[in-house]
Amino acid sequence: MVNPGGPIKTPPSRPLPPRTRNGDDAGGGTRDALPGVTVPPRVSRRSSIPAFEVMRITDEIARRRAGGHDVVSLCAGEPSARAVPGTLQPAGYTGPLGTAPLREAVAGHYRQWYGVEVDPATVAITTGSSGAFQLAFLAAFDPGDRVALASPGYPAYRNILTALGVHVIEIQTGPDTRYQPTPELLDAAVGEHGDLAGLVLASPANPTGTMLDRAALAALVAWCSLRGVRLVSDEIYHGITFGDDGQDRRGVTARELDREAIVINSFSKYWGMTGWRLGWALLPDSLVAPFEALASNFALSPPAPAQELALTAFTDESYAERDAIVAGFARARKLILDAEPSLGWGVAAPSDGAFYYYSELGPQLERFADSVEYARRLLAEADVAVVPGVDFDPVAGSRAVRLSYAAGESAVAEALDRIVRFQNDG
Repeated sequence: MVNPGGPIKTPPSRPLPPRTRNGDDAGGGTRDALPGVTVPPRVSRRSSIPAFEVMRITDEIARRRAGGHDVVSLCAGEPSARAVPGTLQPAGYTGPLGTAPLREAVAGHYRQWYGVEVDPATVAITTGSSGAFQLAFLAAFDPGDRVALASPGYPAYRNILTALGVHVIEIQTGPDTRYQPTPELLDAAVGEHGDLAGLVLASPANPTGTMLDRAALAALVAWCSLRGVRLVSDEIYHGITFGDDGQDRRGVTARELDREAIVINSFSKYWGMTGWRLGWALLPDSLVAPFEALASNFALSPPAPAQELALTAFTDESYAERDAIVAGFARARKLILDAEPSLGWGVAAPSDGAFYYYSELGPQLERFADSVEYARRLLAEADVAVVPGVDFDPVAGSRAVRLSYAAGESAVAEALDRIVRFQNDG
């Protein structure tokens, strides 16, 4: 791990095959057809990004369960789902930025949770937070721009930006900075790579669960504002936090500190609406029209039935129901923290929020080559699924794993027992 102000480790990018003048990969032949020979259409270079390892493991879990294995999954970040009240009504397209009632409800949510006034006209409802990231990156950045993000971090940031032709600057973080970027690390990144067009932050973060407090977030906001750097704040785990009951117990929204920041959130995590594919973005005034133009072409409109269900998310009853589920996450989290001596792993991230525990494997790497082998054998021999850190950190992720305690207390307790037995049996 690096100290603040230390060197920025940027993982080597995957080399792409050179192009010939007609657009083919070198060595792939000419596009001119020969008699009796078919020439397959080429695959774009922008699609040369890694798949999301979590989803591959999810497929393997399904196969093992179908084969009769009792698999305990601490893999996906998927909380218990919300029940659907009544019967949803048939619906057609909505506006590209969502229905007016839902945009107004989101604005009301910011008033209730954060005391921040949000103009509903700057709220964009999207097809999941994934859709919000795609549209936000397209609206804010051009090919060749440099955008910084923390590593370990959510791999889709890196992969979406890369697919869009944006140059990703990964800032290696560690326990010294609580796995979050700092102004000093950003200064070092600029010194090594040149000016930045954007910075993507996540608080609470996936996979580490670490959070930026108000002072740390304000320092990063000020750094971006002084340099004209576009801040994109991922706040999808707001509300799933384990601190005190103070003013910022839900998390600090960047909208409170910087009107020019793009804020992205989702109904998937706190509200448990993972399959409904619905999120939102809070936009600066200057990006509303570009974002709407992109949204109207890419998705036409967000899913209408999901928007109807989401209107029920902002009731007192819904908040109380979801807070009770967060209390269950807190109990599952405590099981893991209490089991740290028995696990015998290495340095772990603080896990301030979300429902993730990210830890180096420490002494376990004397027995296993890396976290990929550890996770593979744990699933094969103990029917417990965890995620190797290579998805989240191309530099140091081979030494770490992520556990999701969204599965709940009983699943976490059973998984911990199996993990300890698996390690002791070896």
